[in-house]
Amino acid sequence: MTTTLRLPEQNLVLLAGRLTRDPESMVTQNGVARCWFSIAVNRRFRDKASGEWKDDVSYVPVVVWREAAQRCKEKLTKGSPVHIEGRLRSRKFEDKASGASRTVLEVEARRVQFLFAAASQSEASPVPAADAAGTAVNSEADAGSADIEEVPF
Repeated sequence: MTTTLRLPEQNLVLLAGRLTRDPESMVTQNGVARCWFSIAVNRRFRDKASGEWKDDVSYVPVVVWREAAQRCKEKLTKGSPVHIEGRLRSRKFEDKASGASRTVLEVEARRVQFLFAAASQSEASPVPAADAAGTAVNSEADAGSADIEEVPF
């Protein structure tokens, strides 16, 4: 008995973390801006054997395109807290040193929200998010008053 099972096409990643280094950027031959960086995503858990709290850290590479890439390069630095919405993407490349073919799995960001206040803004107001096209995106934080102290998620 052969049945065709159609799986839904889902590829959505939501991450919050801090940049592990300053972002790098370039412009492609077609004039499209590309910015890349890695974020550290922490998970805190209690060790069953010792009962102590421990941290598990995952380092995730992120790629941002177009106007959002330019904004990330201008505004983000090592340690900046961000919320990323995007999709997983794998790509292959040839290692220049060894000539071996390598595969990397990274997050292609569709939306990057800066989770810190700009120097000229109130400490309590987060910086608005932008989608991959560079258009400002309304969020619950934008709709609230200026007395919001943290971003809930």
